[in-house]
Amino acid sequence: MGVTREREKLYPEVRALLEGLEAQEAPALESLPAAEARIAAAESLKPFEGERDAVARTEDTQVPGPEGAIAVRVYTPAGPAPFPGLVYFHGGGWVLCDLETHDAVCRAIARQAGAVVVAVDYRLAPEHRFPAAVVDCYTATRWVAANAERLGIDPQRIVVGGDSAGGNLAAVVSRKCRDEAGPALALQVLVYPVTNLASFETPSYQEFADGYFLTRAEMEWFRDCYLARPEDGDNPDASPLLAQDLRGLPPALVITGECDVLRDEGERYARRLADAGVAVTATRYAGMIHPFFSLPGVLSQGRSAIAQVAAAVRNAGGGRAQN
Repeated sequence: MGVTREREKLYPEVRALLEGLEAQEAPALESLPAAEARIAAAESLKPFEGERDAVARTEDTQVPGPEGAIAVRVYTPAGPAPFPGLVYFHGGGWVLCDLETHDAVCRAIARQAGAVVVAVDYRLAPEHRFPAAVVDCYTATRWVAANAERLGIDPQRIVVGGDSAGGNLAAVVSRKCRDEAGPALALQVLVYPVTNLASFETPSYQEFADGYFLTRAEMEWFRDCYLARPEDGDNPDASPLLAQDLRGLPPALVITGECDVLRDEGERYARRLADAGVAVTATRYAGMIHPFFSLPGVLSQGRSAIAQVAAAVRNAGGGRAQN
């Protein structure tokens, strides 16, 4: 694929990454069965995740859920407790990825933020469709709050966060905590979140539909795998942008990439939060594609975004997201 005028917006390191991936001529993920797509996605990310940071301790455990146990991985940093706590939901379109694919990111945040990170291995689609992931992530968040002391977490400094589909889940969990008397949250971290499954008609979807890693066709596949029926896309628990009332939600850090189909809906959600009186820090990373946050081994902007998230988690509890 030649470099179009639009593709010239990409940072050179991103363009080189895409050209290298295209030369491999791997099949499109949406052309594969879900189980094969998971293996392909995990293998494709490995060369770019970088070194895995050391933390004081990791523990794999299980959270009791209404429909079975939910696996979580707890990353505890060095130093004296209590720490801030981040409940992290991985990306992957609700279909791909797991605790291993996001291990490097979670380790980096735990070390840089001096925070306990609890990564949630929520149920994946299409085997478990909406709202299974929402149920698991909300259940895990309530469990973290209830077990904060044992986990070494300051209960006044609990954060939820995630990337892509995980950002969608973090936004939904934030609202459920408000509406269902869940734990008070100090911050929500939304990294290029999916906020609207009811419509893909945005300028960023039109401009970056193909050739920028995450494609429109892939997003349509993710949506069709995740939703039990098309009308579920109108449900605010699937499309947080469609929620009527965003008042009283925790402060937010919203990160987007310039050359990402999800850019516009993430930034629109940030504006709606701000219009509702929520303290918001919104950062667009120029020249970046989806999923640059998960590629810190090769993208300096990925490392910068992780550092920004870590700083926000470290400072959570002061009422504003921090740069």
